Amino acid sequence: MQINAVRRQVKARTLEAGEARVVAVSQTFDAPIDDVWDACTNAERIPRWFLPVSGELRLGGKYQLEGNAGGTVEQCDPPNAFSATWEFGGEVSWIEVWLAADPEGGTRLNVEHIAHVDQVRWAEFGPGAVGIGWDMILMGLAGYLSTAGLSIDPKEALAWQLSEEGRRFSAESSERWRVASVAAGTDPAEAQGAADRVFAAYTGGAPDPDQQTPAQETPDQAAADQ
Repeated sequence: MQINAVRRQVKARTLEAGEARVVAVSQTFDAPIDDVWDACTNAERIPRWFLPVSGELRLGGKYQLEGNAGGTVEQCDPPNAFSATWEFGGEVSWIEVWLAADPEGGTRLNVEHIAHVDQVRWAEFGPGAVGIGWDMILMGLAGYLSTAGLSIDPKEALAWQLSEEGRRFSAESSERWRVASVAAGTDPAEAQGAADRVFAAYTGGAPDPDQQTPAQETPDQAAADQ
């Protein structure tokens, strides 16, 4: 199950401009590192599992994802790592991506999304604000790499997000980010409230109390999962 294939962690980092929040995801794909790198950095392949992208995907180049973030490629070390600004809605955050051959086979992809987020907004939506989005991105990449390059239609992907299956995925993702947030030290009640609000933001409604979601984990169990 895709939702179980992702490792999630909430961290903090000190930047020159002050404290920043870090949402981290990682997943192993059954594909060689060169193929995963190309899928993530080739402008012809990215739209097959995510969104159309324009610009120059090279060191110092600027990119723009259609209807989403844009930015500047700040570091690039093929096929191992790249970093870029992630600019959206007048705000700037950063992504760091690195790949490594997994000892058990395949390629491990790690992503850290770093942002300055004020306490009010963090308390309102928590890590799921970007975490659910990254879960959906990894799901698209996993499906693409496992089906010999089968492309997805962004419009169909949006419709799926609002479908019953998509709502279940968002609920499960939100719950996993709640667990990661508690493991990072967030008060459980605050983490639950943020999880409920971010689910509503993604789906336009409150979670179904009868809907099956992953079992509640203690912070120690969540930390072990990381």
